[in-house]
Amino acid sequence: MRPTRDVTVTYQMTGLAGVPPQDMRMAFSPSTGKQRIDPPGGVGWMLIDRQANSAVMVMDAQRATMAMPPSAVAAMTQDVPAGATFTRKGSATVAGTACTEWDMAAGEARGTSCITDDGVLLRTVSTAPNGAVVRMEATQVSYGSVDSARLTVPSGYTAMQAPAGVPGAAGAPTPR
Repeated sequence: MRPTRDVTVTYQMTGLAGVPPQDMRMAFSPSTGKQRIDPPGGVGWMLIDRQANSAVMVMDAQRATMAMPPSAVAAMTQDVPAGATFTRKGSATVAGTACTEWDMAAGEARGTSCITDDGVLLRTVSTAPNGAVVRMEATQVSYGSVDSARLTVPSGYTAMQAPAGVPGAAGAPTPR
């Protein structure tokens, strides 16, 4: 579930309790090991560095960054959960791109994902133990070089300390 070539994907998220469908954009650069996530709402964006196993929230309006704790990094990298089993289900086309559908089970979690041959997640539908169904489906897939500036924290941003109670929070604000 890691792209093998540069790609930018726009996803539509549905099924979040009380939240209307929302768009999220992700850009992947396997050569640098970096991934950018632009979540709904435009409050900021995440920069994940898989090679360094780190992630930072970037808030452009405040010209600030906040390092994410390791547990949050693990949840954002879309790695396969330990002990997960996969069963090939069939083929599909999502956002004009062919993919293979897989049923996945990991503990009580269940879901179906459609993944391209080059590792791009195009659709995932998961059912939580409480029965809630969450869907993330690509609406646009664009292969091609990801601008390195989109995968770099702008200079001059200030590193902020994570709020109290966030696991792994440490350090005081320092200029970057």
